[in-house]
Amino acid sequence: MASVKAFSVVSVGVALIVWGTEKTATAATFNDAPLFNDVGSYTTTISANNNLADIYFPNPNNLKTGKYSFPVALLLQGGLVDKSNYSNYASIVASYGFIVVVPNSERLVPPFGKVLAPQTSQINAVLAQIIAENSNSTSPVQGVINTQKLGLLGHSLGGATGLSAIANLCVPILCEGSFSRPKELVAGAFFGANLRDENDKFIPINNSGIPIALLQGTVDGRALTFRAQATYDNIKDAPKALISIIGANHFGITNTNNSLGAVPDPNNSTIEQDVAVETIARWSGLFLRASVLNDKGAFDYIYSTGDALDPKVTVISQTKPIPESSSTLSLLVLGALSILSAMKKKTQ
Repeated sequence: MASVKAFSVVSVGVALIVWGTEKTATAATFNDAPLFNDVGSYTTTISANNNLADIYFPNPNNLKTGKYSFPVALLLQGGLVDKSNYSNYASIVASYGFIVVVPNSERLVPPFGKVLAPQTSQINAVLAQIIAENSNSTSPVQGVINTQKLGLLGHSLGGATGLSAIANLCVPILCEGSFSRPKELVAGAFFGANLRDENDKFIPINNSGIPIALLQGTVDGRALTFRAQATYDNIKDAPKALISIIGANHFGITNTNNSLGAVPDPNNSTIEQDVAVETIARWSGLFLRASVLNDKGAFDYIYSTGDALDPKVTVISQTKPIPESSSTLSLLVLGALSILSAMKKKTQ
């Protein structure tokens, strides 16, 4: 009788595990399309530093009555690249459910003079600004911002700035004075970026568990692919992902290629510009949903299913156990304990 009882418990456990497997399999039907069809935008001034910033936001018909609370994504620009060049990318990321802020950081960078160059101080400046926007009755996004959750986006120099911020570092050129990582910063996705010091040595990234995605064009002639790999290897904690966009060069994220005022990429893209932008933005938006909003479907897409579904990318990643794995382990342990208990009773 004891043996029959043990078998019964294990059978229930196996049935539940199989049900869990079927549930995971249905995740393949996850829709990777944007959640919002309409995106609005406006330009404002960041009070803390007088930077102009473009703000993109989901704009459903019931924006003010639907009880929305959108997290913020700050896009740190590439060096010498004006904020307007990211309008297509920022609009797509916003359509996944984020308030995307794209400021111009104009500052003195010796010996180049006054140029567009991101810096870590933008992060706290934007955090203060979104609080003001959320309470300003004349702001298009008044009352719909989650001011407690911030994800970083970045391109090139902006990506390096974001990586240093997540590592809680004040790296020369990327940081002036001092920097302390705010508690609101919970994720980062960066295109064409790596993190090196003035001696060209890769900097360890102690990300304290903050998820990081590196998106890399396979024909990038400026931020070389081996540097993305070395930076990925230097990220201490999972979750992390290295997402390679096949055929994209260094400006696959911008509206146009090599006509931006920045140093051009010597390599031509072999993927159409709008396809590159959409691909990079989709993976960025879903990564933020997985990391900032704990979206299980987006999590599976980034770390498991998306690589096979999207022929334009290849992905390597490392992650902690997916949700529900702990409950599966509990079932296995329960079954094992039941068997041991039954065997002990039979022996007695």
